[in-house]
Amino acid sequence: MVMSYFTYKSPRMPVPSGGRVGILLINLGTPDDTGYFSVRRYLKEFLSDRRVIEAPPLIWQPILRLLVLSRRPFASGANYARIWDKEENASPLRVYTRKQAEGLAKRLEAEGVPVAWGMRYGQPSVRQAVEELMDQGCDRIISVPLYPQYSATTTATANDQLFRALMRLRHQPAITTMPSFPDHPKFIEALVASVRQSFAGLSFTPQRLVASFHGLPKTCVEQGDPYRQECERTVTALAQALGMSEEEVPLTFQSRFGPMEWLQPYTAPYIANLPKQGITKIAVIMPGFMADCIETLDEIGREVREEFMEAGGEEFAFVPCLNDSTETINLLEALSRQAMKGLISGS
Repeated sequence: MVMSYFTYKSPRMPVPSGGRVGILLINLGTPDDTGYFSVRRYLKEFLSDRRVIEAPPLIWQPILRLLVLSRRPFASGANYARIWDKEENASPLRVYTRKQAEGLAKRLEAEGVPVAWGMRYGQPSVRQAVEELMDQGCDRIISVPLYPQYSATTTATANDQLFRALMRLRHQPAITTMPSFPDHPKFIEALVASVRQSFAGLSFTPQRLVASFHGLPKTCVEQGDPYRQECERTVTALAQALGMSEEEVPLTFQSRFGPMEWLQPYTAPYIANLPKQGITKIAVIMPGFMADCIETLDEIGREVREEFMEAGGEEFAFVPCLNDSTETINLLEALSRQAMKGLISGS
C-alpha cells in the first residue's frame, strides 16, 4: 500500500458536474479585537510569513518572539482601538472588505455567481472562503487579490495561501488568479471620484496631492519585485486623469519597519518637510489600499497629520480609500467579468 504524506480534506458538499463560477476576494487581514492576545496572534502570523520577512527564520524568529511580540501588540492594539468600528465590532478593513463582497454579489446575483471573501492573515480565512464557494457548487473560482499594485509581499502571498487551501482538497476547483490593476481605467476612475468628492468638501485648495503607498524593502525591488514601477503607473495615470502635473502628485512610501533601507521618499519626513518649501496646504491619498485600515486612518490620518501641522502646516485633507463606493464595485465587477468571459465560454 502506498501511504500519502498529505491529508486531503474533501469539500463538505460534492461539487456537481457543470457547476458554477464563484468570485473570491482576498485582503490582508486584521486582528479579531484590540486586545493583546488577539493582536499578538495576528502579528505572529503576519510577521512569520517568509514573503513578508525574508530574513532566515533562525535569525528572525527569536527576534520576533522575544522582542517584537512582547511589546508591539500593546502599541498596535491601542492604534486599532482608535479606529475600531464599535458598531460592527470589527476593524474598518474587515467591514469594508465584507461590504465590497456584498456589493459585488448584488451585481452578479442575476447570473448566479456567488462571492466570498477571506483574509490572508486572520479571519475569515481564505480556506473558509473557498469552502463557502464550493458548498454553493462552484467548480471554478476567480481569485481577486485586493492589491492594485503587485508585490510578492501582498499579491503573491495571497495566492500562496489560496493554493495551500487547495492542497487540503481531493477534488479541487479550477482556479483563475487575477493580476494586479495599477492603471486599470475603472481603478483610476474610482480614485478620481474619491479625490473630487473629497476636494468638493474642502474650504481650501490643496497645493499638493501626496500619494502615499505602503513601503517595501529596497532589496525586494532589486531582486525583481515590480511594485515601485506599478505604483508609478498608478500615480502617472491618476495625475493625468486629474489634469495635474507629476510635481503636484508626488509619490511617497509609508509604514517602514526595521533598520533596512526601504523605498523612498518616506512619507512622514517628506510631508513634514513641505512647510519649509512653502507648501502648507495638502491632501493625502493612499492608492495602494482598497479599504481604509490602520495604515491609512491612524498612521496617515493621525500621526502624519500631526507631524505636518507641528512642522508649520496649515491645512491637511485625508482622501478616504475606495472602500465600498459605487466606483469600487464598478471596478470589482469589471475585473470579475473580464475573468468570467473565458471560464463561462469555456464551459
